[in-house]
Amino acid sequence: MISSSTPAIEGRAPSQPQSDSRPRNSNSLDISNSDTSRPNSIGSRSTKQPGPDTRSEHEVVNVDLRQDDLPDSQLDGFSDAQERRIRRKVDFRLCTIAGILCSLNLLDSGVLSSAAVTSMPSDLGLDHGNRFSVSIFIFTVASIIFQLPSTIAVRTLGPRIWFSFITFSFGIITLSTGFIKNWKEMIVLRVFLGATSSGIYPGLSYLISCWYPRREQQVRFAFMQSGEVIILATGSLVNYGLQQRNGGAGLEGWRWMFIVQGLCTCVLGIATYWWIVDFPENSHKSFWFLTEEEADIASRRIEKDRGDLIAQKFSLMAVLVHAKDFKIWVFACLFFMQNVVSTALAYFVPIILENGLGYSPNQAIILSAPPYYYAVVPVILSSVVADRFRIRAPIIIFNALCMITGFAILGFAENSGARYFGVFLSTGAYVANWAALTAYQANNVVGQWKRVFTAAACTMFNGAGGIAGSYIVRNVEAPRYTTAVWVSIGSHILMISLVGVLTIYFYFRNNRAARTNGAVERTAGFRYTY
Repeated sequence: MISSSTPAIEGRAPSQPQSDSRPRNSNSLDISNSDTSRPNSIGSRSTKQPGPDTRSEHEVVNVDLRQDDLPDSQLDGFSDAQERRIRRKVDFRLCTIAGILCSLNLLDSGVLSSAAVTSMPSDLGLDHGNRFSVSIFIFTVASIIFQLPSTIAVRTLGPRIWFSFITFSFGIITLSTGFIKNWKEMIVLRVFLGATSSGIYPGLSYLISCWYPRREQQVRFAFMQSGEVIILATGSLVNYGLQQRNGGAGLEGWRWMFIVQGLCTCVLGIATYWWIVDFPENSHKSFWFLTEEEADIASRRIEKDRGDLIAQKFSLMAVLVHAKDFKIWVFACLFFMQNVVSTALAYFVPIILENGLGYSPNQAIILSAPPYYYAVVPVILSSVVADRFRIRAPIIIFNALCMITGFAILGFAENSGARYFGVFLSTGAYVANWAALTAYQANNVVGQWKRVFTAAACTMFNGAGGIAGSYIVRNVEAPRYTTAVWVSIGSHILMISLVGVLTIYFYFRNNRAARTNGAVERTAGFRYTY
């Protein structure tokens, strides 16, 4: 839940205690007490662009952030209708492209997992020893190394330039994979693939968190995840069709998978330059997006929520100083445990369906799609509930319990239909928890460079979880895959424990700040979300 303090608002007498129990609305901004380095465009639009925030990392931001019983139209001079219109515009321009771009994170696993049940392993020599797992491992290592620099580049170079560049590069490398001759060439290309794709998920998570108040974020992350899994599921069906072209133009079916999806990604990379939006304070740089008035309202919404619209001037220490915050590493560990399971499912579901449940290669490719279509339902529903009631930890714990149940069914049920249901339940739970975990970390940090560092740290540990996940599905353990089952169950029991500890910490920090009128995250009035 989101706890809040109740300081006075500029131009109004301090509020008297309210006797009603109406739900509190969005946070409000006391501009009169805010730091003088804040841009003067927050109250009225200025033609001069705001400069960087030069506050010390240890300076408390004297910005009143609260939940208030008054509607935004009375507090901020803009109507609910204006706010809804801006939200719809941002949803359309940002969440749509974010879902499509994030699907590139899973595009690789989708193509590779589909190709794994074709002739690709024998054609490239990946069927010897652990070469297939190594191809996943090396991709993840490269991704981990480049995640922090790539996320910093989103802020320093701008989203339009950086996302279009890495998306186009990702497409070229995917396309090139369709023409390789042996496993060594595969390994080399996958190093470059990991480097270019490394900034997609953390960069987009960071960008979305910059555009929305905390109370609206999980649904937007759910939109992003929904687009991602819909494209992944559709990609499985496309891969099935492309496999039927086996031998067409002298190319195996798996080569067509890489070539076609690589070409589509290149086209998307070019379109991204015009489609994606810049940060709120630079929204005028986006093509055909917000009016001046709308951009001003969008900026004020963020300032009102947490007071961190403008980034400090970049320096490496301004980013790395946040490594001292223990909760960032707890968030990162949660992503590690999450991706142990999601990698095992994303890369190996067709293999599990073929070797574990006895389906043919073509059936395995087809049957790997429905669980991802189903996953849209739990990710949207759980996120709507989370944002409506402003809760995070209970949703994460519920999804983790569903994941444990799904893997237990997959591992211990005798009937193939029941085990396939376990795949559904596990897939829906882990996709729903991507949105929940991303909102959990984004809601509980303040400051642009801290957001950058947190997003990168979480995604780096997420990648490390991917390394572990690439080795827990062992063909010698088919059809039960006991290692994958027990590691997945154990990791999510630990996830529940860590979320519980962090929730208790947030509860006591919020209570202490309320009693002493103190600051949380060096921001007066800010409260942790749990």
